[in-house]
Amino acid sequence: MIFDRLRKLDVVFDSPELDSPPVFSSGDVVSGKVVVELAGAARVESLKLHAEGFAKVHWTESRSAGSSTAYTQNFSDEVEYLNRREVLLQADNGEHTTLSAGRHEFPFSFQLPEETLVTSFEGKHGSIRYWVKVKLHRPWFTVKKLKKEFTVIEPIDINTPSLLAPQAGTKEKMARIWYRNFGQVSITAKIDRKGYTPGEVIPVFAEFDNSTSRSVVPKAYITQTQTFIARGTMKQKKSVVATICGDVVGARRRETWHGRAIKIPPVGPSILQCRIIKVEYVLRVCVDVPGTSKLSLELPLVMGTIPLHPFGSRTSSVSSQYSLNLDWLRMAIPEQPEPPPDYSSVVSAEEAAQNASTSSPEEDLSGILGRPLMAYVQEFRLRPPPVYSEVDPNPQPCSIRPRCMTC
Repeated sequence: MIFDRLRKLDVVFDSPELDSPPVFSSGDVVSGKVVVELAGAARVESLKLHAEGFAKVHWTESRSAGSSTAYTQNFSDEVEYLNRREVLLQADNGEHTTLSAGRHEFPFSFQLPEETLVTSFEGKHGSIRYWVKVKLHRPWFTVKKLKKEFTVIEPIDINTPSLLAPQAGTKEKMARIWYRNFGQVSITAKIDRKGYTPGEVIPVFAEFDNSTSRSVVPKAYITQTQTFIARGTMKQKKSVVATICGDVVGARRRETWHGRAIKIPPVGPSILQCRIIKVEYVLRVCVDVPGTSKLSLELPLVMGTIPLHPFGSRTSSVSSQYSLNLDWLRMAIPEQPEPPPDYSSVVSAEEAAQNASTSSPEEDLSGILGRPLMAYVQEFRLRPPPVYSEVDPNPQPCSIRPRCMTC
């Protein structure tokens, strides 16, 4: 009777933190070791390592072919991103190698492709996975296999002009029930940029104009859409990840959000580069109108992995291409206050005439106002201090003599 002397076969990845699993991206070097523990001396033919990465989708649909017949159709597809093989142990003569009892470690190292990979993902109808598979061949024993997955996250830097651009939109509809019109409802919504990272707060600037005869309820929520594509057919799964609800807007009234906050929960990054799997996010601002379909406005979002840098540390290329649009801040600024009354309306006619006769001639300020205000601020800030002198710059006249205290 032959006893199996193999106690342990394991794959250990090199990680800077022992408690957390390693995370890689395109171009990184994946390294680690294969651990083999034997209870006694054993012969080994070979130890091979195979690194793989695939995006796969699969689902089934039942279709009716008549009153009593039905058939099931399968949809599946896959895309390969990684395929690397490496031999860790193999005898020169092709027969076997004898390993002594105890622990044996076989290091491995390989580089991920430089071209863009796709972030690891687990969905309802598909997944994107990366793993290392180890095969231990021994005489008189079946092949011992071990598979261990690792995570790949492709960085998405939101500090780019396209993701720093504000997003805005307007939408309106006529509220109808059967053949009766109740009036028009409109939404205008804006957010300061397109790219965000999980944990950030999105300030929503919106205006809801309810011209109907019924009350409406404004809402905003973030939705995640998972899209799976196979054989020209698309399958989607949508879910709400965050939501906020505003106050009821009465009939023929208007409501304004001056940066209503909605926080992004811990969600996965956007996946936009895969041919068969996509993960997209949208900020949906809507109005629920009783008795009819809701009015909804969508603003696209991109969930990144590199958060927003402080303004002073951004690169010049990004800061030069991104400019602030003053129209974007219009909704955040409250309505202008009422202008002050005229001077003539608060003083008597005699006082106004007297002040007008004693006032100095009006100076020409056109040249001064033509310069930007910041130029005067810089001029004042950079002006050097006065030169120190022992001589009094404002001496007293000689005619003034000090008073004698003895008089």
